Amino acid sequence: MPTTSASVAPTSSNGVQPTAAQASIMLELVDENGITIGTEEKLAAHQAPGQLHRAFSVFLFDESGRLLLQRRALGKYHSPGVWSNTCCGHPYPGEAPFAAAARRTYEELGISPSLLAEAGTVRYNHPDPASGLVEQEYNHLFVGMAQTELRPDAEEVEETAFVTAEELMERHASAPFSAWFMTVLDAARPAIKELTGPAGGW
Repeated sequence: MPTTSASVAPTSSNGVQPTAAQASIMLELVDENGITIGTEEKLAAHQAPGQLHRAFSVFLFDESGRLLLQRRALGKYHSPGVWSNTCCGHPYPGEAPFAAAARRTYEELGISPSLLAEAGTVRYNHPDPASGLVEQEYNHLFVGMAQTELRPDAEEVEETAFVTAEELMERHASAPFSAWFMTVLDAARPAIKELTGPAGGW
């Protein structure tokens, strides 16, 4: 399985309220098989009805098998203030999803995941009622371990929490989560169970 390097370096942020510089960030458009067919500016790709583009989602666990959640910063223009998986985002055009997952985990949370492994892909269409934006994504899933101290970027992450499977269900029933969260979690469950073992409850 591929693993991340401990020396992943941060780059510019791309998840907060778009500025003139951030507005030009480009995403890879893909077909239903995940084959790149072009590029589009990030915000334009999310305008309804949405354009199918490449994305990634990361699920990291501690030694006890608890999942690291993040609550998205209130300043994000897409799904602000909601809970979601450890990290998610979009590769730059030509960037490998694995490299993008490691990069953004470092940028958002200040850690380089260990034992990071591919966990399949999932395609979905999730509108965000609050913003009117649409997630039309071909999402590459990754699971791994969080074994160093978190240093979250306040512009990206409002707060974090490690939760058991039972605690997640309780939190999901009472707190707002991203529209895509359960879709990506369910798709990643086989790999999560392999990583955490039967005692993890996932």
